[in-house]
Amino acid sequence: VQLQASGGGLVQAGGSLRLSCAASVRTFSAYDMGWFRQAPGKEREFVSAISRDGRSALYADSVKGRFTMSRDNAKNTVSLQMDTLKPEDTAVYYCAAKISLSPIPWSRPSDSGYSYWGQGTQVTVSS
Repeated sequence: VQLQASGGGLVQAGGSLRLSCAASVRTFSAYDMGWFRQAPGKEREFVSAISRDGRSALYADSVKGRFTMSRDNAKNTVSLQMDTLKPEDTAVYYCAAKISLSPIPWSRPSDSGYSYWGQGTQVTVSS
């Protein structure tokens, strides 16, 4: 599985960015997908995850109500729409993939245990 993230950049506080992640995998719909981030001097943290059919999403409390994750299984892509950005959202953002073991396509995605990672894209929010 190869993951390529894009869409990062510099934005003022209160602004928006949309991250995308393209996956090179034969059965994209078999994977839960996640977004994580790592700020300088901090550990990588969970941001969002989405079930393999896109019907269930999970968000960290810090981004709930501001970020929206979606996926397009026909195009093997996931997106993270980030609105009302804050300086504390500044980090390198990584997309990740994990085989879903659940027989239910909309089962709650996991916030840990991801096996495959993209290279990261920098998001910088100025105050």
